[in-house]
Amino acid sequence: MSPNRDSITAMTEAVQAFHDKHDLKGRGGEDLAYRVALMAEELGEISACVTKGKDTESLAEECADLLILLMGTAIAADFSLDKAFWAKMEKLMTRESRMINGRIRVSEFRT
Repeated sequence: MSPNRDSITAMTEAVQAFHDKHDLKGRGGEDLAYRVALMAEELGEISACVTKGKDTESLAEECADLLILLMGTAIAADFSLDKAFWAKMEKLMTRESRMINGRIRVSEFRT
């Protein structure tokens, strides 16, 4: 039986297998500052897809790259992205939204 490919657990296991295959932990690939730089690079590639009007397939691939890096960062920092996601969603669902410069924002809106 194949794993549920929609499961965050299966996705995390796949990213862990990638880390293991390339010994990211032993070769500096799990250094958090390095990972932040890689995520910034991927976010730039996502931005380029949007600003240059690239197709959805290109955007999806760049978003997948960022998701893989985020999941790998959770592995490197030893926290559950699944638990962090649900804890954050609970906070977000209690927040009010505001229109700022014609666009919706959902934030803590500190005064």
